[in-house]
Amino acid sequence: MRLSPHDPPMDGLRLTRDTAAMSEAKTYDIAIVGGGLAGGLAALALANSGFSCAVIDAGDPAAMRNAAFDGRTTAVSYASARVFKRLGLWRSIAPEAEPIRDILVTDGRAKSRFSDGAVSTFHLHFDSRELDSNEAETTPLGWIVENRILRNVVFDAIAADDAITLFAPAKRTASAFGAGAASVTLQGGKKITAALILAADGRGSALRAQANIKTNQWRYPQTGIVATVAHERPHEGVAQELFLPAGPFAILPMTNRRSSLVWTEHAEAATAYMALDDDKFRMEIENRFGPYLGALEPAGPRWSYPLSFTLAQSYIAPRLALIGDAAHAIHPIAGQGYNLAVKDIAALTDVLVEARELGLDIGHMAVLEKYQRWRRFDSASLALGTDLLNRLFSNDIGPLRLVRDIGMGAVNKVAPLRKFFMRQAGADMGALPSLMARER
Repeated sequence: MRLSPHDPPMDGLRLTRDTAAMSEAKTYDIAIVGGGLAGGLAALALANSGFSCAVIDAGDPAAMRNAAFDGRTTAVSYASARVFKRLGLWRSIAPEAEPIRDILVTDGRAKSRFSDGAVSTFHLHFDSRELDSNEAETTPLGWIVENRILRNVVFDAIAADDAITLFAPAKRTASAFGAGAASVTLQGGKKITAALILAADGRGSALRAQANIKTNQWRYPQTGIVATVAHERPHEGVAQELFLPAGPFAILPMTNRRSSLVWTEHAEAATAYMALDDDKFRMEIENRFGPYLGALEPAGPRWSYPLSFTLAQSYIAPRLALIGDAAHAIHPIAGQGYNLAVKDIAALTDVLVEARELGLDIGHMAVLEKYQRWRRFDSASLALGTDLLNRLFSNDIGPLRLVRDIGMGAVNKVAPLRKFFMRQAGADMGALPSLMARER
């Protein structure tokens, strides 16, 4: 990896200074705008397949490595983990990744003078031992990993890869898409040219807007609260999701007898919960956790994020492809947002490798159409499915509650249905890209 020479040194990144490079525009195979978890992984996957990549991000990687930057965790599906393994990243992630051995889904209601907050007798239990596996031990349903761990591993790998040049912090001031190439101009005048630009610049993607790609989008009347808690008893690798009228309340297993709390709440109420002192916040958590993990203690700051839905009506434009949240930003109810991005990256890598082997222009629309056909229906189906799931469960309407509880109970009794949903959650369905394919 080479860092843009006009940028300051950053922790954990080796700075290469080449005075001549400061005044020379360089051409890359692919320029990636957005150096987060999606853009960074895309660069590594593409560089691993022999493409030269420029990664451009307005943020400072030193700040993005800081634990205070992002308190969220990511549920890495077992199929997505294959990508990290094949790129040589998993050995650095594994010590900080907590396997999900079981998932328990239950339906509850809010405590009030009309209700005791009782949990439904119907539930849904996913057991990793039911998954078919040709590995030495049972394949977990996934792993919970702190975002900061993933981000540090990705940045370290970029730093070690000579096929990737990182421009960060670097502000993009203009982009142009021509018949033979595309370009990105940075603040200060440096121009980067490439056969293809990837938009990995998030749900509010400026590149998507520049390409006049329309979106279907809406805001949820919900806010996500994220916090880490330490607890007295071991979680045994069990992830719990309790559906409450305001939204799902997830307890996700982490390393060192900790759990990640992903709490969806009405936006107005979330503001009040975020303002509570630590002791009162702990009491609110305990009211929802119950006693099964013993005494609880907040283990770090808390964060909150407004929740919204964005689905691009096209994932491509001339010399432009959208990946990750730029293409689809979904509700966190199923923990599948990043796994969708990983599949985008793996699929696009296969498409571009095939095009190069055939001597085709990797930025041509005929090539990019194949990527869109592969990814858009799959990701749109999951995105709309999570939206429907949130609407179905984020209420306390009697008839709906009865239907969903009976449905959960029925699925729980039918092993093939349970295995279907486990494979869906594992991102292990449909035509899998080579980086995600099962070992044969």
